[in-house]
Amino acid sequence: MGARALPEAPKFATESEREVWQRLVDQLRPEDVVLANVRLTDQRKDHEIDLVALLPGAGVVVVEVKGGSVWVKDGQWTQSRGSGTKRIDPVDQARTNLYALRQYIEADPRWRNSSRSRIRWGHTVVLPYSDVHDDFCMPDCPRWAVHGRDDQDDLAGRVWDIPTQQEGGHRVPDADDVELIIEILRGRHLPAYDPASVADDREREADRLTAEQATLLKVTRLLSRVEVRGGAGSGKTVLALTQAKELTRGSHDRPAQRVALVCYSIGLAEYFKREVALAPRKHRPAFVGTFHELGRSWGAPDGSREDSAFWEHELPETMAALADQLPAGQRFDSVIVDEAQDFADLWWRPLLQSLKDEETGGLYLYSDENQRIFARFGQPPVPLVPLVLDHNLRNTRQIAQSFGPLAPMRMTLRGGDGADVRFVATSADDAVSAADDEVEKLLGDGWQPQHVALITTGKRHPIQVERAEGTDQRDYWRSFWENDDVFYGHVLGCKGLERRAVVLCVNQGEVTDRSRERLYVGMSRATDVLVVVGDPAVVREMGGDQVAARLGL
Repeated sequence: MGARALPEAPKFATESEREVWQRLVDQLRPEDVVLANVRLTDQRKDHEIDLVALLPGAGVVVVEVKGGSVWVKDGQWTQSRGSGTKRIDPVDQARTNLYALRQYIEADPRWRNSSRSRIRWGHTVVLPYSDVHDDFCMPDCPRWAVHGRDDQDDLAGRVWDIPTQQEGGHRVPDADDVELIIEILRGRHLPAYDPASVADDREREADRLTAEQATLLKVTRLLSRVEVRGGAGSGKTVLALTQAKELTRGSHDRPAQRVALVCYSIGLAEYFKREVALAPRKHRPAFVGTFHELGRSWGAPDGSREDSAFWEHELPETMAALADQLPAGQRFDSVIVDEAQDFADLWWRPLLQSLKDEETGGLYLYSDENQRIFARFGQPPVPLVPLVLDHNLRNTRQIAQSFGPLAPMRMTLRGGDGADVRFVATSADDAVSAADDEVEKLLGDGWQPQHVALITTGKRHPIQVERAEGTDQRDYWRSFWENDDVFYGHVLGCKGLERRAVVLCVNQGEVTDRSRERLYVGMSRATDVLVVVGDPAVVREMGGDQVAARLGL
């Protein structure tokens, strides 16, 4: 067994370098190390060192290899190879490389601060194809410092003797010295892999594609009643926000409008509010928030979260009556509804009645029928011109493919490549614990907590319950962006929102109504990394055989 080679399979510029490297590796001891192609840069020049032998018990030897025919005439070294003849100075090259390497090692804090004294160093020249007379000698290169064709059989022994003959006054290195030299030559404080940096790059491209897609709004400037349909990741939410700002400021020969941007989810509404707050004042819609917040702004009463009859029936009826009484200055030129599939029939009446002109006022819907996770099947009582978004821009190709069979249409995947979707099989009872473990793995892989979300399909995660209890729901949802922590949520509240790394916890033991839609919403919240945790049989029943196959079930 020969010496350790670093790297194990180096690539060489010449065959002579490869032969000398192989000879030293074969002839030296297992505890010795042969470094190849060491590159070093200092303030004077770039150094290219052919080989470095790290020899515990002897020293460090810098080896310069010169193939072809090498000779000396009138004190000048010359080399002739197939590429031509040139003047060289291998001794000075080896010596200069030694000084540069030694200075680099000794200046490193790991060596400098370790109280280590100088070890033995040496330099040598190997001429594997040239004859060197036994009595050869030059002032700067004694015979023992150069190794010709006839010296190759004992090359390792000759190299071993170099440090003692050149620097006998310094100590010999031990194995720890050698390992520290290797560590120093690997560098220090190197940039670590950061998945967020990759996600940043992909997000910028997704934002660019989404901005390009906003040209679709030019098509709608002559239309006042439009429904934009698209699958998850198609950029509907960004488009709705863009349209709200454009209509507000006035564009494409349209006067500025009084606009309402409405949705059902508190989390999505908080996202809209954050984005609008960053826009210039003239770009901010007159109202941004949930349907129920719109009612409160008109004077409608609030209700208990558990009173579904109030939210589904009493409130919209009250809002309709209030909308009838709105003064002209509080009415809207246009209403934009994102995630419109969440709206019930009764909800459309107050929205239409809030328009300045109920017949010609703008009504723009953004919807995905396959994300209808609530048992509401409302449609506005007015005809709408349908426009279709069939490009997925926000999710990686791997994630979009995994939930593709759940989407309302076949999507063109333009979100870029990413990691494969992983499935972790467990029982419904153990799903939350297993999902917690997956969150820890993501954090261990370098994901920042604020980029990670754990989303459940069944009961809410205990941490979500703890954070949401006793606080305003708007405060809880603001934590989605403001806290440097993992977000814990439920599929019912996460539509329209996204996180770079998502653990979807399918913590339900049986398939219930709208389970397919819940799976679709949960899987599509991840833009870069998706881990699905749950009972394989339940997931198969929820998503079907195609989704199961794409998850590797």
